[in-house]
Amino acid sequence: MTRLALAVLLTVFAIGSAGAQAPGTCANKAIGNDGRELEGAARTAFLAKCKREMCEPKAIGSNGKPLKGAAKTSFMAKCQREQG
Repeated sequence: MTRLALAVLLTVFAIGSAGAQAPGTCANKAIGNDGRELEGAARTAFLAKCKREMCEPKAIGSNGKPLKGAAKTSFMAKCQREQG
């Protein structure tokens, strides 16, 4: 019984961590109100907004304050490129 419980627990953690690391999370969220994937300009706008919102909280300098100006622009461009 203990082995079964341990196996179930390990399986749950493995599935949970695999789901949390899904690549292209913005692309996976690009679904319209009708349940179909967004296309064209709507998809492009959604992906840009999603990537920007994912990178914005990470734009913090080594002193703990938000980045500003060229440093923020550079960081945001790099972060959004890495988001895919």
